[in-house]
Amino acid sequence: MKSQEIRNQFLDFFKSKKHDIVSSAPMVIKDDPTLMFTNAGMNQFKEFFLGNGTPKNNRLTDTQKCLRVSGKHNDLEEVGMDTYHHTMFEMLGNWSFGDYFKKEAIEWAWELLTDVYGIDKDILYVSVFEGAKDENLEMDQEAYDLWSAIVPEDRIIMGNKKDNFWEMGDQGPCGPCSEIHVDLRSEEEKAKIPGRDLVNQDDPLVVEIWNLVFMQFNRKADKSLEKLPAQHVDTGMGFERLCMALQGVKSNYDTDVFTPLIREIETITNSKYDKNSLPTEENGKVSVAIRVIADHVRAVSFSIADGQLPSNTGAGYVIRRILRRAIRYGFTFLDTKEPFIYKLVETLSNQMSDAFPELKAQKNLIVNVIKEEEQSFLRTLDQGLVLLDNVIKNTKGNVISGEKAFELYDTFGFPIDLTALILSEQGYELDEQGFESELQKQKDRSRAASQVSAGDWEILLDNATEEFIGYDTLTTDVKLTRYRKVNSKKDGELYQMVFDKTPFYPEGGGQVGDKGYLEVPNGDVVYIIDTKKENNLIIHFAKNLPKHINETLTAVVDAKQRSRSASNHTATHLMHQALRTILGTHVEQKGSMVHSGNLRFDFSHFSKVSAEELKEVEDFVNARIREQLPLEEQRNISYDKAIEEGAIALFGEKYGDTVRAIRFGESMELCGGTHVTNTSDIWHFKITSESAIAAGIRRIEAITGDAAKEYFTTQSEAYAEVTSILKTKDPIKSILAIQEENAELKKQLEALLKDKAKNLKGDLKSEFEEINGVNFLAKKVDLDAAGIKDISFELGGELNNVFIIFGTEQKGKALLSCYISKNLVEEKGLNAGKVVRELGKYIQGGGGGQPFFATAGGKNPKGIQEALENARQYLG
Repeated sequence: MKSQEIRNQFLDFFKSKKHDIVSSAPMVIKDDPTLMFTNAGMNQFKEFFLGNGTPKNNRLTDTQKCLRVSGKHNDLEEVGMDTYHHTMFEMLGNWSFGDYFKKEAIEWAWELLTDVYGIDKDILYVSVFEGAKDENLEMDQEAYDLWSAIVPEDRIIMGNKKDNFWEMGDQGPCGPCSEIHVDLRSEEEKAKIPGRDLVNQDDPLVVEIWNLVFMQFNRKADKSLEKLPAQHVDTGMGFERLCMALQGVKSNYDTDVFTPLIREIETITNSKYDKNSLPTEENGKVSVAIRVIADHVRAVSFSIADGQLPSNTGAGYVIRRILRRAIRYGFTFLDTKEPFIYKLVETLSNQMSDAFPELKAQKNLIVNVIKEEEQSFLRTLDQGLVLLDNVIKNTKGNVISGEKAFELYDTFGFPIDLTALILSEQGYELDEQGFESELQKQKDRSRAASQVSAGDWEILLDNATEEFIGYDTLTTDVKLTRYRKVNSKKDGELYQMVFDKTPFYPEGGGQVGDKGYLEVPNGDVVYIIDTKKENNLIIHFAKNLPKHINETLTAVVDAKQRSRSASNHTATHLMHQALRTILGTHVEQKGSMVHSGNLRFDFSHFSKVSAEELKEVEDFVNARIREQLPLEEQRNISYDKAIEEGAIALFGEKYGDTVRAIRFGESMELCGGTHVTNTSDIWHFKITSESAIAAGIRRIEAITGDAAKEYFTTQSEAYAEVTSILKTKDPIKSILAIQEENAELKKQLEALLKDKAKNLKGDLKSEFEEINGVNFLAKKVDLDAAGIKDISFELGGELNNVFIIFGTEQKGKALLSCYISKNLVEEKGLNAGKVVRELGKYIQGGGGGQPFFATAGGKNPKGIQEALENARQYLG
């Protein structure tokens, strides 16, 4: 049975049980501050479990793209080493929100596995929660009784809290679960050890395939449990493991989910995959590398398709780390020194685009981004090998400092496992404890900076519904329905408040949240400093609570900030239309940030936008502004009808059955943000910058309204000042004349400085001092940066074994430069970049460069002499 058929049969089965089939949510989460990635099928339904929303149908089913590489669920290091862990995987699920419970969930799971899929009942085991005395949780007797009516009791296993009690997080809905495990071993192996003895023991062939979670409780901040008002079912079945069971193979990687990718990797890299080899064997290492690459290209491709590009922070850093792990395995074990992973995207797209059409739609972008990342990291690996070689040369003994290894890992991105491998091959050991200590320090710093603790919600109004009315008004009377206190190192102590209705727009769709204030009956004012949305609740942040929390309050949005944000948001729509008109319909929005002061718009395009094209974009948008186009808003149009009418939907966004469509003339997009009522309210649109942020992704920053007025006022004042200084009505002509004159004077000055340096060079030759076979000179000179560089290289060319430090003061600033003969760099492990970075502290600055020549600038010229005096320490 092919994987496509297995997926379809699952969905069709639950459709026959009156479930609605819903699409997979994007794997990258944009509107949940507690998660970077979708790591379980239930993530997109959190609001229903928390009681903050109601689904149209209480029975749903789907296949969800999941990624487990950060936080509590982190399988990254296991991926490739075994045959059943993955970074990206599909989770098949069926859901009940206050409808059916344990009986139906258990009976339907068994029916699907044994009757529909035809899995032998004798190779299945089930587990039941045994209870937990420390929390007064009893054994799940109901689940046990239901299972005992279906399977022999010797196939029912009692599971502890770790394995059989599922929790959403430190707080929130939770409950006991029943896992279904399959034993795929041979008859001979089964005869030796019963399958029940290997359940949850990390046996690669006795694996969990389905988890049935019965949500009965809510975990509070003090760790106590309370019963939920409604009971829910949340199930998750590992699609790849299910395929393994149904296709009669012993590894997820032997299923048709992975075999097309593995065959393509073998072809491209001229390697051979051996499914039976051990990871410690030579061919086993090759096979591990092939599994890593096959897995990781899926995770990275789906992430890019969902709008998350590799970067140095947040979710982007995680994606970059996954891709770099794949590149590193190819580099080390498949001997691939050129980019090749990007070539696998075609195979992946052909294989999975029927179920996930975003792969085909975004294929060109995925290919270009992966290829550029490969090229960049392969250069990093080359540089890292040189740096590691220097570390080895400068190490006494055979143990390499963990601190040095961490510097390679943290500063240069050189993988620690590759460091350890190279060291072992050359007879050295890595101080792993020292490395782990440095790594832990970094994690602690990061965790401390981002740690947030939240109390339980204090409910003031039971069953209160929340309504956003901010499209129509900026002021309204509200009732506080719930609040809680939160603490973070970054923001300190804050209060989060929820109202029965609110005019405050919560951060979303690239637009920042509203600010404003609450008027309290006694005359006090509470300032709202931010607004966000979490689990379908609009949350208002404030430094303090109203003193009269049960009274009617007046919520007031900062009208000026809202107006500016609305102006910028509408401008992004018009600019999107302009870019598609001028550059082509291949342009797609890849991200945006709408502040009150400016806007940022990221889009797909494979070349720099020329000055002429940018001018056309500006003119296009400003023409729409002058046309005074009115806002045409459809708040509850069906998704299909909106798309039929020409609305643009963004990849990576999750849309419901009904959407909000925004139209200004020919521009129509699906959008929840706030907008002007007429394009004339924008006043004017001005692009301030255009740049590249990734392969095939450009970024435009722009301003409108008040910011544009301020920009033009500043430009006008500057122009007036220039004409006044130049005493001319034609400043351009005067500036050109000054530039010509300046160029001529520069030539004359350079000639004079060269003569000065030539004369100086003869004097300096006599001042060199020999230290341990090195010609050393540290001196303050009266030359500019170019003169110092020239004289350094001339002296280095005429003398052997040179180590030079020059200092100079230019326009109140300090400059240090270091020149080291290349043979000293190689033989003694000296590094000019490191020297100037360390000496730079004396001039209150820093810098860097190449190992043989580097410079540092600083703001303290008085420290030059001290820096020069400390330079000789590098020669022992």
